[in-house]
Amino acid sequence: MNAKISAKNFPVVCVGGSAGGLDAYTRLLQHLPADMGVAIVIVNHLRTVPTRLHEILPRFTAMPVALITERLDIQPNHVFIIPMQRDLHVLDGEFRLKPISKPRGWPDVITVFLRSLTEHWDGKLIAVIVSGFDGDGAAALCGIKEVGGITIAQKLDTAAQPDMPRSAIASGCIDFVLSPEEIAKEIARIAHTASPAQ
Repeated sequence: MNAKISAKNFPVVCVGGSAGGLDAYTRLLQHLPADMGVAIVIVNHLRTVPTRLHEILPRFTAMPVALITERLDIQPNHVFIIPMQRDLHVLDGEFRLKPISKPRGWPDVITVFLRSLTEHWDGKLIAVIVSGFDGDGAAALCGIKEVGGITIAQKLDTAAQPDMPRSAIASGCIDFVLSPEEIAKEIARIAHTASPAQ
């Protein structure tokens, strides 16, 4: 690992969702402290609709919210949003965008990003799967746990579309099943214990 990567040792929280995800994202962000020292990456797997999350979500958090661009620096205390029609990767502490690898059917952008994090991120990993159709993300959850990460699924009765969290739970690799508000508390707890000053 080069020095640039090793300096990137703060936690990254990937929040993966789709249909009904906006409700979960807003409830989560409203309860997250803005100074936890983690990067929040929202990977919304809507394939054909341009995202407006970077315009909507600033109302719900004091953290800066940015639509990801190529080679954007990953920083703590920021919220990052995946753009449409792109696979998201990390390398050398930066985001990398590639053409979507599965252009037809249900995309697997959450799975792709989580797998990239397990290979190229030194800090603590937290994978959160919230409301959405299909099962994007589930295939990568065991890999997150293998590198010491934490996995969380939204409690089914709090999700507008429970398919995605249900698939995550069915993977057998989920640590917590919580409401969005409870997820925020757990992220804050993990961030506190993962801080370099421990």
